Amino acid sequence: MPKTIVVPEGTSKPIAPFSPGTLADGVVYVSGTLPFDANNDVVHVGDAGAQTRHVLETIKSVIETVGGTMEDVTMNHIFITDWANYTAVNTVYAEYFPGDKPARYCVLCGLVKPDALIEIASVAHIGRR
Repeated sequence: MPKTIVVPEGTSKPIAPFSPGTLADGVVYVSGTLPFDANNDVVHVGDAGAQTRHVLETIKSVIETVGGTMEDVTMNHIFITDWANYTAVNTVYAEYFPGDKPARYCVLCGLVKPDALIEIASVAHIGRR
């Protein structure tokens, strides 16, 4: 099956060997997305809500690059570093998924940079293109 690597305009070089997204057979797979700026530094240190918004905007840009929308998201894999941030994450998350919610899970774990409070990976079905 052919695949297309998805790199939104202005994307910085990842800190590990991966692409921001891959499109295959009408499905967009968005890599684990952290709250990083163009220099791969953590943004909004200490603010889980702002980090969640930054992450979801980044995911949105990957999906929109291939013609999809956040309504096409069918699955989210959420990783947080502290359950104390769960409410802030869910508050922002609900803004991006106001109607029918995609399937998801949430895991408590450490992340690649200590100031990162959240990471999300997504799957979106946008149809064959």
